[in-house]
Amino acid sequence: MCFLFSTFPRTGKCHVQTIQLCRRLAVEFMNYVIASRSLRKVFLSIKGIYYQAEVLGQPVTWITPYTFAHDHPTDVDYRVMATFTEFYTTLLGFVNFRLYQSLNLVYPPKIDGQTDTELKPAEGTEYAMDSESYLEKLSALSASLARVLAPAHEDEVEMDEFPVEGETAEQMDARKQEQEALEKHKKLFEGLRFFLNREVPREPLAFVIRCFGGQVSWDKSLCIGATYDVTDHSITHHIVDRPRVEPQVVGRYYLQPQWVFDSVNAKLCLPVADYFPGVLLPPHLSPFVTEQEGDYVPPEKLKLLAMQRGENPDDESEEEDEEEEEEEDDDKEEEEDESEKEEEMKLKKMEEQKAQSNKALSVKVTAGKVRLEDKQRLEQEQQSEEKRLAIMMMKKREKYLYKKIMFGKKRKVREANKLAAKRKAHDTAVKEEKKKSKKARRA
Repeated sequence: MCFLFSTFPRTGKCHVQTIQLCRRLAVEFMNYVIASRSLRKVFLSIKGIYYQAEVLGQPVTWITPYTFAHDHPTDVDYRVMATFTEFYTTLLGFVNFRLYQSLNLVYPPKIDGQTDTELKPAEGTEYAMDSESYLEKLSALSASLARVLAPAHEDEVEMDEFPVEGETAEQMDARKQEQEALEKHKKLFEGLRFFLNREVPREPLAFVIRCFGGQVSWDKSLCIGATYDVTDHSITHHIVDRPRVEPQVVGRYYLQPQWVFDSVNAKLCLPVADYFPGVLLPPHLSPFVTEQEGDYVPPEKLKLLAMQRGENPDDESEEEDEEEEEEEDDDKEEEEDESEKEEEMKLKKMEEQKAQSNKALSVKVTAGKVRLEDKQRLEQEQQSEEKRLAIMMMKKREKYLYKKIMFGKKRKVREANKLAAKRKAHDTAVKEEKKKSKKARRA
């Protein structure tokens, strides 16, 4: 509710003080998530942007609307919403205070002295009034926050880890690997410098990039808080949302904004070739969906899982395409050979029939073969028979519940098969279009 009210325009529908308070609290919470690096998932939906952060071991999910022009609907009672918002603002204020204390940060938040001097605009340029400039600097999300006590630079000491009571060695190793993967995920964009073009959504991209250790900037005329210009040669990734960018600087990647969000959800920096300007983007998969047994898993999700395991699915797909082309050429040759062979076989059969009609028919007795028992098939038959008898012995209520569960499973399998068939038809259509375009280019 606070994030929703923070995007409202200053009209007579809501009090201006409430909108300003919601904006301040939302910015404070986002700065805490950046400082703690607790963001885990991002999903761009029709309703807005879903975020999930792990705050003190608890997953917290919230949604922020897109920054479009807002038109107040007439069938909404804003007084009731304002009453609930008053409760949420009070709650979020206390929560932010405790969260900032847990990280040894000053509350209300203050920008670090060094970054504050970097964010000062040039002489003669003012982006906001004096009363609003500090909140604007905070909402830029590009500055580090001041701490109560300066952190002492000490060498990292490796602590001995002891297993929890009742925990096996395998569980301890799995927990250690999970912790290492989490630390690696927190430093996903560390060492990378991003520059946001004017047309991309600045706040969500800056928030996500800063949460994972990256540095971000934008055009100084766009918003306060820019730390470096587009001419900086240390920029590694330039985020754009237009079909072509000219002129391009050598040594940096020009990518569409979806690359940032997909990389966060995949927990690794994805290949940049799929996100170049003007390229058809891959589907944006939801990180909140966990496929269970029998569910349809899209091939893009399987590709991501393979990349997380350290495999390279692109090479396999290229090899498969080459094999398919070779198989198609071989099939054409085989069809031609088979047609010739069929004609030869027909001629031979006609000659044999003529020869057999002249000979007398001879009667032969063939010896029988011993039929071997298939142990695996017998075990399956026995298991199916035991299952059938167990169902027969069930009570009426239990049998009804069992049938209901099995019906749900079969329906899920049918839906998964339908989706798989649709995807297969789509892939075949795309391949045919590619082949036609290749043939047209060759011609």
